[in-house]
Amino acid sequence: MQTLLFEQSVQRIADDTTGPIIYQTGVISPALATSWFDALREHVDWHAGARMMYERMVDVPRLHRHYALDDPSLPKALRAACAVVKKQVGAPFNSIGLNCYRDQHDSVAPHNDKLHELVPHQPIALLSLGATRTMVIRRKLPPHLKTELELEAGSLLLMGWNAQLHYDHGIPKLRRPVGPRISVAFRVRPGRGVA
Repeated sequence: MQTLLFEQSVQRIADDTTGPIIYQTGVISPALATSWFDALREHVDWHAGARMMYERMVDVPRLHRHYALDDPSLPKALRAACAVVKKQVGAPFNSIGLNCYRDQHDSVAPHNDKLHELVPHQPIALLSLGATRTMVIRRKLPPHLKTELELEAGSLLLMGWNAQLHYDHGIPKLRRPVGPRISVAFRVRPGRGVA
């Protein structure tokens, strides 16, 4: 089965000095994106979370799950997705984080990945499945340049390790209805087997 399309577009958000951050559409076909979305939505043991904010416990506004690549319970769809992303990016990913945004009310606040939890100089790759959602990428230092990306199903956002030093990224809540989306984040974590 061919997973790569010939109708791809590439957008460079940040250069190699502060990034890179690169957005590419059409990394997998719409049919394959739908198939993986359905499989993950149905078969992943999704977790809800809560955290302390403003001196009270609040629900985390999305569902989440994490897998090590060598986890025997890793869903087949994630194993296949990792093979495609590794071929596209060329990084030795060993960790997969999932976020499920159920509707327009789910979000993630602007943040950057914690560098102590990553192998230095290895990229982070985000594969989008399901409904299109807006990601806001904002430079931390002046000028606080902001980019809004519409993350389509089957697209890949590649962020360099050093981009975490210079940019925050987040998925804001929306005022209009939107369907569910799953973000599949591939990372290289220290102290884990690399495949």
